[in-house]
Amino acid sequence: MKTKIGSLFAVAVLILAFALIVSSPAAPSPAGGKAIPVVTSQPSTTTADPAERHPQIREALGALRRAKERMEHADHDFGGHRVEALRATDEAIRQLEICLKYDKD
Repeated sequence: MKTKIGSLFAVAVLILAFALIVSSPAAPSPAGGKAIPVVTSQPSTTTADPAERHPQIREALGALRRAKERMEHADHDFGGHRVEALRATDEAIRQLEICLKYDKD
């Protein structure tokens, strides 16, 4: 039961984090027009090709879809909160898919 509650909490945190990432403005490009490489402290676990412009969004989509799958198969309803978490997860997935669509335009 603790793992299910923890999973629901993790999904809520992910949704909030991705909403903040998507809504934050992009950093301005340097005056020379050359991109500055960003080094992360952890290696990426994505299977997207290196040309992918937004691997974090694709990673987020995968995480949300896995979390949704786990919530759908949970043994308990948690007083209706699981249903609301599933709705929020669906909306987060939809928003991230829209982000990717607009990036291609």
